Amino acid sequence: MNFLDFILKRVFSSIVTRGDLTVISPAGTRLGFGDGTGDPVVVRLADWRATLALITDPDMRLGELYMDERLTVEQGQLVDFLSMCLREGQNTTHSGVTQFIDRLRELLSHVRLPNWASRSRRNVAHHYDLDGRLYDLFLDADRQYSCAYFETPDSTLEEAQRAKKQHILAKLNLRPGNRVLDIGCGWGGLGVSLAEAGAGAVLGITLSEEQLAFARERKTHAAVPPVFVLQDYRAVEGRFDRIVSVGMFEHVGRASFGTYFRTCKRLLADDGVMLLHTIGCAAGTGFTTPWINKYIFPGGYIPALSEITTAIERAGLLVSDVEVLHTHYALTLREWRKRFLAHRDEAAALYDEQFCRMWEFYLSVAEAAFLWEDLVVFQIQIVHRSRPVPMTRNYIYNAPGGTINAADSH
Repeated sequence: MNFLDFILKRVFSSIVTRGDLTVISPAGTRLGFGDGTGDPVVVRLADWRATLALITDPDMRLGELYMDERLTVEQGQLVDFLSMCLREGQNTTHSGVTQFIDRLRELLSHVRLPNWASRSRRNVAHHYDLDGRLYDLFLDADRQYSCAYFETPDSTLEEAQRAKKQHILAKLNLRPGNRVLDIGCGWGGLGVSLAEAGAGAVLGITLSEEQLAFARERKTHAAVPPVFVLQDYRAVEGRFDRIVSVGMFEHVGRASFGTYFRTCKRLLADDGVMLLHTIGCAAGTGFTTPWINKYIFPGGYIPALSEITTAIERAGLLVSDVEVLHTHYALTLREWRKRFLAHRDEAAALYDEQFCRMWEFYLSVAEAAFLWEDLVVFQIQIVHRSRPVPMTRNYIYNAPGGTINAADSH
């Protein structure tokens, strides 16, 4: 066994203790890991430089090696391999070099510049202004591109996405005629549901031209149709009875948390209610995986609950309710991954093979991370004062789906 085979053996022995993993080194050496349980997974490293890159900086280089076909999965699925690597969570021991690189990235994440309006626009365009036909390959027909709400593990993606919207509408405790702001409205599905539930004027804002065009083409039977505009949240004027933001806060960036919540305070009516739905880290502060930040969501940051609530308090707002959704996003991503792989040839026709491998890695590593690491979804209800919503949570779970909840607000 040569030196790099020896190092490879030591590294994976500390990471994979369960399952049945075989790593084939560039020398052709078959290295076995795990306890032999479950379906076998076999991966191959193409060259020694790939091996060295994987050993020293897996957070960045693993995804790049898969994109470049220098790491291939010969048996099993990519998501199975990633799950084996992430399953031990905090018990995993990385090499000293890897720990140094991770620590350096964590320190640098504290000094990043804010996501100013122009930078935010570029970051959004990088991901959300891709060909809309790509998203049709794996999202539900409503194009909900955020964590669904699985009332049972057997719910379909369509059922879970409808349940997510109903859950959010209930937490907003809508009243007839409420003026609603949807920050980061995506392709407009939630905005249409808000309008059809009986809200008053609904304003949805996005920085994606592709999303805006799709949202404006939506059909609705609402008495007052929603309005969608291309606008940064910092430029919005007026006051709103309800503010909702789903899957957008992850793109705000740590340096802009204060600006975000001060803006929300300015826009939220004195007796208003806001619902923030965001990916978060349950284990405390950290940093976004560098591969995700470079290739998928530039400028993003996964916050801890403590970071969010501190910024809310400093802005002069109050937290009135918090719910932590675990496993829901892993199930959502699993459905997206399966649908994407089922339509992989169509995605390759839109882009190319490397793009497909990048997208498969993104969906697979995210699914594994939400399943095995400390990633969750926070739903945080925010108010100016403590009494705009009922004193118990019955109004959330007893509200009829998709309709305004007429429960007493005191």
